[in-house]
Amino acid sequence: LQRDAKGQYLFDLLCHHLNLLEKDYFGIRFVDPDKQRHWLEFTKSVVKQMRAQPPFTMCFRVKFYPTDPAALKEEITRYLVFLQIKRDLYHGRLLCKTSDAALLAAYILQAEIGDYDPGKHPEGYSSKFQFFPKHSEKLERKIAEIHKSELSGQTPATSELNFLRKAQTLETYGVDPHPCKDVSGNAAFLAFTPFGFVVLQGNKRVHFIKWNEVTKMKFEGKTFYLYVSQKEEKKIVLTYFAPTPEACKHLWKCGIENQAFYKLEKSSQVRTVSSSNLFFKGSRFRYSGRVAKEVMESSAKIKREPPEIHRAGLVPSRSCPSITHGPRLSSVPRTRRRAVHISIMEGLESLRDSAHSTPVRSASHGDAFAGPGRGGRAESSERVAVIADESYSPADSVLPTPVAEHSLELMLLSRQANGAPCSIEEEKESEAGTPAAEAEVGELRALCPGAGGLGPAQAQQVNKFVLSVLRLLLVTVGLLFVLLLLLIVLTESDLDTAFFRDIRQTPEFEQFHYQYFCPLRRWFACKLRAVVSLLIDT
Repeated sequence: LQRDAKGQYLFDLLCHHLNLLEKDYFGIRFVDPDKQRHWLEFTKSVVKQMRAQPPFTMCFRVKFYPTDPAALKEEITRYLVFLQIKRDLYHGRLLCKTSDAALLAAYILQAEIGDYDPGKHPEGYSSKFQFFPKHSEKLERKIAEIHKSELSGQTPATSELNFLRKAQTLETYGVDPHPCKDVSGNAAFLAFTPFGFVVLQGNKRVHFIKWNEVTKMKFEGKTFYLYVSQKEEKKIVLTYFAPTPEACKHLWKCGIENQAFYKLEKSSQVRTVSSSNLFFKGSRFRYSGRVAKEVMESSAKIKREPPEIHRAGLVPSRSCPSITHGPRLSSVPRTRRRAVHISIMEGLESLRDSAHSTPVRSASHGDAFAGPGRGGRAESSERVAVIADESYSPADSVLPTPVAEHSLELMLLSRQANGAPCSIEEEKESEAGTPAAEAEVGELRALCPGAGGLGPAQAQQVNKFVLSVLRLLLVTVGLLFVLLLLLIVLTESDLDTAFFRDIRQTPEFEQFHYQYFCPLRRWFACKLRAVVSLLIDT
């Protein structure tokens, strides 16, 4: 990748590789060394956005969930959205009842293993696959029952389409949660969906605000403000606190992009948004892509033969995700597989846990689920393989969302090759990746500034403050100088008003006029005549 290559170049290259035309719904996500997620900005250089050292680890993601995924023009686009929502289901972002969870899982089974065959699918075959953070035997029996009796004869494309239609009806469809705290200190998750802004606490949606009701979004430090204008001219300001200033800025940028994509009629209506006040320049950001209406109109004009789709099969493991990402390793020459595996794993080593990519969870459920003691790998894996019969609850998931999911597939292949079972990372690592743990570490560092000196984020804040103060001083001096020049020009002019007559009659003005202004005027006139004569001679 060239050093000056823009994000748009890399994204177009990737979409060409995937044979994808409806690409505006997707994006590239990466995690910086401080474990903060970012969307790759297409108008900026890729290398300048990546603060880590090569090799860079990036993830292809659905950035803007389609309002109606069943209305997508091409099957390849629907398949990629299907993979994303299936991943959301596994990582606990898509909340649903047990009956809905069973139906969604049955659609996945039908799409990836086909019709039920007694010869190939023995009793309890659905228990070999992992669809959710937690399972129960009752749920597994329900999945198998639906797969056997209701979905026979459906093609993979039909099952995926039915899966999308069902997922679209759920309240948390399209949710990418950002961990925050409200003004009372209660944990909450903020998210942007195709229909508006949502706030989740525990497993409940406590706020839903349509996009046309959101008038402004801004942030200051860790504080995020959402300005809402509802019916009868009722205005509300919602305030939330992010774990770090970088997380708050990422939340703000995601909100600006989502509102522009779903709310506006044309991309020409997009404006640069600033989150600034009187003393600080703040951040300026502008969404650079097309809006949803333009994307739908462009998709309707697509006329080509449907591209071939290479569907990946389910991974039969209870402790590894069923989602496979990217090209299969079978497409890589055998002599290169180990080198590819090693280079990818080295790139992922520092990015394994992300504090701001954790599934939706509530503290109360998480504490109850963790239990009084700490167990080994087997005990941790067994806890994850349980799901409540009443409802599928992502609040009980202890799985942090991996930064690069293909690492899980590579780890699975490598462990199976060595004869070792694939299991979830240890509970200690999972706990270290939670927002609460990161927030506690941040608070301890704030209380002990002498330990280790200023961090990169704190040093950056100090630099911004100093630059803002210097900028304010320069602007003030410049304005005073301009006003002084304007006053001199007006008093020396022939403008006859009472105000200027009084000034001209003062001794101080007469002294300034004869001792400074007149000699300076003669000097400028002399220099000007010399320059004019020189130009005439040449």
